[in-house]
Amino acid sequence: MSDTASQSVLARSVAFFRESLRDNEEDFTSGPIGRALGLLAIPMMLEMAMESVFAVVDIAFVSRLGTDAVAAVGITEALITVLYGTAIGLGVGLTAMVSRRIGEGNVTGAAEVTGQAIWVGALLSILIGFAGATFARDLLVIMGASEGVIEQGVGFTTVLLGGSFSIIYLFLLNAAFRGAGDATVALRSLWLANGINIVLDPCLIFGLGPFPEMGVTGAAVATTIGRGAGVFYQLWYLLNGRGRLAFQVQHLRFRTRLALRMIRLSVGAIGQFLIATASWIAVMRIVALYGSAAVAAYTIALRMMEFVFLPAWGLGNAAATLVGQNLGAGQPERAEQSAWRAAKYNAIFMTVAGILLLVFAATITGLFSDDADVLRWGTSCLQILAVGFPMYAVGMVVVQALNGAGDTTSPATMNVICFWLLQIPLAFWLATKTGLGPNGAFVAIVVSESLLTIIAALWFRAGSWKRQSV
Repeated sequence: MSDTASQSVLARSVAFFRESLRDNEEDFTSGPIGRALGLLAIPMMLEMAMESVFAVVDIAFVSRLGTDAVAAVGITEALITVLYGTAIGLGVGLTAMVSRRIGEGNVTGAAEVTGQAIWVGALLSILIGFAGATFARDLLVIMGASEGVIEQGVGFTTVLLGGSFSIIYLFLLNAAFRGAGDATVALRSLWLANGINIVLDPCLIFGLGPFPEMGVTGAAVATTIGRGAGVFYQLWYLLNGRGRLAFQVQHLRFRTRLALRMIRLSVGAIGQFLIATASWIAVMRIVALYGSAAVAAYTIALRMMEFVFLPAWGLGNAAATLVGQNLGAGQPERAEQSAWRAAKYNAIFMTVAGILLLVFAATITGLFSDDADVLRWGTSCLQILAVGFPMYAVGMVVVQALNGAGDTTSPATMNVICFWLLQIPLAFWLATKTGLGPNGAFVAIVVSESLLTIIAALWFRAGSWKRQSV
């Protein structure tokens, strides 16, 4: 390719990238599928990358406080994944309903659904915030944390769960924006949240300048303040009636039937994530049998995995939006083509990421800890999990496509089979009966996730999701 042609391709790519980050009125149910997918996927992948930055920034600073501090964050994050699962699950139902109505041209209906999500989010925030803040210490004990880990982690757990509104609304409102096709709004809210978190983290953890030294708890305070700022930006944008949702105050009127429909649709999605996150918690509990070093290694590995998984999940979110909007526009074949195209792109992305993790696993783990045991277990964990990246890539897109169509029950059933009936017992057996130690649990994750991909792909190809109503 000539230099002129190369420059032309680069110029077009840069122009398209910039276009994807601007608010636009693109119709995602017509025109080239690749263009529609790119305009949605780029901001969604960056949004999810921003979400993963929270985890990486926190662990980078907390790791300087020692192994117990890292283990405290890891065990707490395992608990917090239940909250994430609930928020993400509700967001899946919300995205499906909003995207379907946008595809139908029913903008008012999409805004009304979003209004119901705000009320549901308020109720959840109160319940989870009170329970989490009250029973933080008990939850850490149940997770098998040592006394040293509990003392360091109880404040972290209390603040994160007590400030659950910031997590719930950040996920919920971004789900509404994504379903409508306003992915750049979701991205900007994460930019703001992360910027504040990055600045406050070292200040509150180490007591820089006029800030108090709060240790591990400071990371939770910084994260909650950052996420809270992101939520306020979302609400400001929404209540100003901007974007495709055209939201107005009257759309906040509670509509019992519509709220119940959203909750019913979300139950399957919440079940998916709670089943999956409960499995991850169980694996964490199995790893904890080998002490704080193994838990810290697993925590570091998971944070690095999130850094790859969340952008890849963003491509899955783009597929969900395209599937929902195209079904609403009466174009099921275009919906299917969009999902398979997204799966192809995701497989390429995650294969490259997996190769990089295999090669640089030890170097990456060494950035967070110089403990010999942490380095050994963290390196092997990253390398084992990286082997399954191409399979995970296809699976996460296909499952999200099913969710975008409103078929949330099928993936939940698949999760029960692959995670509870296979992953947990296999992880325990491999970790305790074969001499593999924690590596056995990591192998079980690869096996179960690969099986999930195969089942989901076969079900998606069967096509019953095309007739799903939301």
